[in-house]
Amino acid sequence: MPEPVSSTAAGVLTVATATAASSVITAFGVSLGLRVDVLIAGFAGALVAIILLNAVPGSSDTWRELLRTTVRRMFVAIASSLTAGYLAPLALLAAQLPDSLLRGGAFAVGGGAQQVLVFAIKRISGQVQPAPQQPGGGATP
Repeated sequence: MPEPVSSTAAGVLTVATATAASSVITAFGVSLGLRVDVLIAGFAGALVAIILLNAVPGSSDTWRELLRTTVRRMFVAIASSLTAGYLAPLALLAAQLPDSLLRGGAFAVGGGAQQVLVFAIKRISGQVQPAPQQPGGGATP
């Protein structure tokens, strides 16, 4: 007989241990395929991009503008960590690199996720044209 379901919100999003090395996040009983260590590494990369590289510039003239910039930075950090959670294992698999580089790759993907995603979306939608080639195929001096 199944156990009764708890009515608390803690049952909605849980972290279940899949193996001894990693944890997998589940939402509503469905595994999302996201590892916690990869998400944290991607989040750290996003913070580095926001703080050091000024990936989300903003003006702090008024309280409203400061609040808007802060909320935007939070969403950028969350989106970058989710992008790193899903794309870092795929990128390492495509490049045939060892699993020991997964967290470092997630950090790099989280740090560059915003610029790469904006470029990819513009490229797919046709807004960005490829760079024109030099005649003769050589590099310009």
